Amino acid sequence: MTDQHRPDQPPSPLGQAPSHPEPATQPEPPEPAAQPGQREQPEPAIQAEQPGQPAPALFSWEFAADPYPAYAWLREHAPVHRTRLPSGVEAWLVTRYADARQALADQRLSKNPAHHDEPAHAKGKTGIPGERKADLMTHLLNIDPPDHTRLRRLVSKAFTPRRVAEFAPRVQELTDQLIDRFAERGSADLIHEFAFPLPIYAICDLLGVPREDQDDFRDWAGMMIRHGGGPRGGVARSVKKMRGYLAELIHKKREALPPAPTPGEDLISGLIRASDHGEHLTENEAAAMAFILLFAGFETTVNLIGNGTYALLTHPGQRRRLAESLARRETDLLATGVEELLRYDGPVELATWRFATEPLTIGGQDIAPGDPVLVVLAAADRDPERFADPDVLDLGRRDNQHLGYGHGIHYCLGAPLARLEGQTALATLLTRLPDLRLAVDPAELRWRGGLIMRGLRTLPVEFTPTA
Repeated sequence: MTDQHRPDQPPSPLGQAPSHPEPATQPEPPEPAAQPGQREQPEPAIQAEQPGQPAPALFSWEFAADPYPAYAWLREHAPVHRTRLPSGVEAWLVTRYADARQALADQRLSKNPAHHDEPAHAKGKTGIPGERKADLMTHLLNIDPPDHTRLRRLVSKAFTPRRVAEFAPRVQELTDQLIDRFAERGSADLIHEFAFPLPIYAICDLLGVPREDQDDFRDWAGMMIRHGGGPRGGVARSVKKMRGYLAELIHKKREALPPAPTPGEDLISGLIRASDHGEHLTENEAAAMAFILLFAGFETTVNLIGNGTYALLTHPGQRRRLAESLARRETDLLATGVEELLRYDGPVELATWRFATEPLTIGGQDIAPGDPVLVVLAAADRDPERFADPDVLDLGRRDNQHLGYGHGIHYCLGAPLARLEGQTALATLLTRLPDLRLAVDPAELRWRGGLIMRGLRTLPVEFTPTA
């Protein structure tokens, strides 16, 4: 994932930009908004230029707030565009839908950073800081078939439609409990107090992390995505702590594992059972799998809830349309609406790193072996060649084969759970807090800069207090 950080800050997890700080108990006050004319500027990136017309500036804070005009330019003028990221790594950006879909399914583009033509991963410029030292490299974001096929098959059992449906009451319970904490106050920061803790607690339950330990996971996860406000090296230390905890938890669960699976068996126990019955899952693989499911399984949902709520609050006609549908106890518009929110301003701006293993051509552009390729999901999902009126939010959009959760063998494993959490969160917010509104001017909101993840730092809201 790409770096996006101020010159005095280390790269954040998966190379993404500084993210919102997440405290262990009460949310910290939001960072003061930059004053007019005093915007913070990240380290400038070097842009390749097209003959006669310069490419738009990428990676600035202005770009983070609204990247879509720049992506529209790239789709038209440089659909496969080579640029140097602020980290110094050069990569190809793929922005058209057809090219993006091709690249996501092309097995000549490896997920294994060993295929990169420079040791950027070892320097923390790609990947998660500390994952190599913590023996957490063998997870689904870093491997190819046949290992990817084997590990995905083992864990996919936890994300079947039936298993996710069985988990729905717990997601609803968590959603209501979180809203209960601020409903009587009449105001909240929906990122810190709602969108962040909901998927953390949900994925901990799914993994089988005991309730008394889940706040520790919340602290570690908060450090891993808050790198703009955390101490230098905090991400690697959190990764190390999480690795140590997971090793101990796997050991305890193996000792206490019953002879036969129980209904609703947690995911870590399922991984141990598979390992003990000839599936050749090593302890490092089990720990890495649990780690990446936690790490990748929560921030995407944080951003889905945050971005989705913000989009509804700034599109009152669509928000009213959905609220009226929910009042009639209909579910179709909620389902298509979440898909449209994933397309319109989704939680993942770019797919994670891929590296060419041989010469190939994408969109007429030759790619050399070892070159990194970053598929810009946000640009592809606004491609007018694929979507009618792509810059319009239409919750009833039907022909909506967006790429918000990827495509091909690396399609997001946790997408069914994320959809459940997104639908539950948005429906409950609109139903329980019917006059929910922004507490600040939209121009005052700050987006976390970067390329991989797209999300708000804070989302202050107001509403009529309810008992």
